[in-house]
Amino acid sequence: MMSKVMNRSLQPGLAAVAGLIALLVLGTASAAGGGAALHDKANNDIGNIPSLQRGAGNFVNYCMGCHSAKYVRYNQLARDLQMSEDQVVRNLMFAAIKPTETMEIAMRPEDGQRWFGLMPPDLSLIARSKGPDYLYNFLRSFYLDSSRFTGVNNLMLPGASMPHVLAGLQGTQRAIFREAEINGTVQHVFDRFEQVSPGTMTAAEYDEFVRDTVNFLDYIGEPVKQKRQSLGILVMVFLIVFLVLAYLLKREVWRDVR
Repeated sequence: MMSKVMNRSLQPGLAAVAGLIALLVLGTASAAGGGAALHDKANNDIGNIPSLQRGAGNFVNYCMGCHSAKYVRYNQLARDLQMSEDQVVRNLMFAAIKPTETMEIAMRPEDGQRWFGLMPPDLSLIARSKGPDYLYNFLRSFYLDSSRFTGVNNLMLPGASMPHVLAGLQGTQRAIFREAEINGTVQHVFDRFEQVSPGTMTAAEYDEFVRDTVNFLDYIGEPVKQKRQSLGILVMVFLIVFLVLAYLLKREVWRDVR
C-alpha cells in the first residue's frame, strides 16, 4: 500500500527547505500588472484514504523541510490513514524517533529566523485558515517574474516570498495579462497561463498531486472531521426516526381524546 504513497515523491532539494514559506512571509509588492485570483475547486475528499496516504508522502518530502504539523502524531496518522506503524516509521518519520511523537521538524527557531527572517509557520491549521480551494489554487499559480528575487510570483499571493519548490513537477509558466476597464479605469487583469518549460508531470498529474497534498492538509486541520460528519448523519437519522415515532404516538394518544 505504501508503495503508492511515495511513488511520485522526489527527494527535497535546497529549494524544498523553503516549503510553503510564502504562507507566512507576505511581500508588499504587487504582481506585475496586477491580476485576479483563480477560483478552481480543490474537490478534495478527506474520506479518500489512498489520496491522504499520497498527500502525507508529498507533505513530508516537500513541506517538512521547514514546516511542522505539531498537532498531529504519527501514530494517529497510522490509525486514520490505515497504515501500520512500521509503514509510518519507514516512509514518513524522517525527523522523529517514536510513533507517539508529533510532526515536528529539525530546524531550530534561530536558524529559521536567520535564513527566512522569521520561523516558518506550523501548517497544522493552514487549511482551516485559508481553505482547501485557496491552497489548491496557490500551489498551481506560480509564474515567472524576473523582478522577484526568487524569479517567480504567485497569482493568489502577489509578492510571495516562496520559491516555486514544485517547479520540477509542474514546469514553469508565464502569466498573460490583458487590459480591461474596471470601475472606469483600465487595469491589467489575469487572462491565462502559458507554459514555458515542461515538468516531469502532465498538467492533470500535477493537479492530482496538489489535490492529494491539499487533502492531507485539510485532514490534519481537523482529524476527527470525517468521524464527526459520519456521527452527524447517524444523529440526523435517529432524530428523523424519533420524530416519526413521536408523531405516530401523538396521533394514537389524541385519538381517544377526540
